[in-house]
Formats: sequence, C-alpha cells, structure tokens
Amino acid sequence: MIIMSDQHTQQTFFAHPSSYIDDGANIGSNTKIWHFCHIMSGADIGANCNFGQNVVVHSQVKIGDGVKVQNNVSIYDGVILEDAVFCGPSMVFTNVLHPRSEVNRREEFIQTRVKKGATIGANATIRCGITIGQYAFVGAGSVVLHDIPNHALVVGNPAKHKGWMCVCGHRINPGKDKLTCSSCHLSYDLGKHGLEINHHES
Repeated sequence: MIIMSDQHTQQTFFAHPSSYIDDGANIGSNTKIWHFCHIMSGADIGANCNFGQNVVVHSQVKIGDGVKVQNNVSIYDGVILEDAVFCGPSMVFTNVLHPRSEVNRREEFIQTRVKKGATIGANATIRCGITIGQYAFVGAGSVVLHDIPNHALVVGNPAKHKGWMCVCGHRINPGKDKLTCSSCHLSYDLGKHGLEINHHES
C-alpha cells in the first residue's frame, strides 16, 4: 500500500500499488484509489473520494469532493461529477453519440454532468450529453437517454420517471398537499428543475 503526495498541491492520498497514477493528475487529500485503477494525466479529482477496483479516469474528467466510484467503472473525457456523486458497480458513461471504429470522433466528445449528491445504480448506462440533477436516483440497470430533474427517481430501459428521492436516500411519499420524506421528514416543493427543499417547513 502506498501513501502518495501530489508534488504540486502537497495533497496526500492513498493509492494501491497495483494502480497507475499518471504524472499530471490532480488528486485531492484523503482520496483512496484501490486495486488496478488508472488515473490519467490531467484528471482533476477532489478530496475524500473513493475509487473501487478497476476504475479508469480519463484526462479531461472533473470530479468533485466526496465522490464514490464502485468497481469496474470508466469515466471518459467530457464527464463531470459534482460533489458526493455515487457511481454503482459496472455502470457505464459514454461520450460519443455515433461511434465508429473507423472514424476518429475525438473532436465530438459531448459533456455529461452529474450534479451534487446524485446516485447512479449498478449496471446503468448514461448516454452522453445529458444532465443528471442534484440528488437524483438512477435505478440499477437503467438506460438514461434524457436529462433527469433534481431528486427524480428513474428506472427502466429507457429510464422513466417513477417518483422522487430525498437527500437522505429514501423515496419521498407524496401527500395531499406536499412532498415529504417519511424517513427524515424533509419537506419539498416542485420547482422548475425538479424538487426543492422547503426550508420553511424542514
């Protein structure tokens, strides 16, 4: 096991000796990188992240603080993960809409953004060019083809909106007049981009 220090930022992180950390990768303090990972030069990773076995992070990827990436996930150029995002085992990002082996489409990479606190379940596939809203929840095995509102629960192929999820990770139970989490009792209002916490009642 190796504790490494970034010579430019003086931040200390953990990397298993079986992993490859290319020169020029920026990795925040207390981040843990486990077996057989590859972090490419230019990747920008925040503090307190955790990367499971066999994770690849490409050179133009930006990852916030407190992100958890489970085993067998490749994060390609154009993907942005904001703070506290969870990527389940073997979920898939893409970055080209019309890939062909014989055609170089490096100039056609399309940005995908996963906003703060969102969860992507195991084996889900995310088409490039979309935005997954804050604290949204993508069910395991889902295929996401369109933007997802804040706090939305989506499942299926193609993924469809099936409800709402609380910050705490439990499904929100809609009442007659308001959306309230039965677990932590946070109350929400429906806004332009999905749910918003009702700070007057929570």
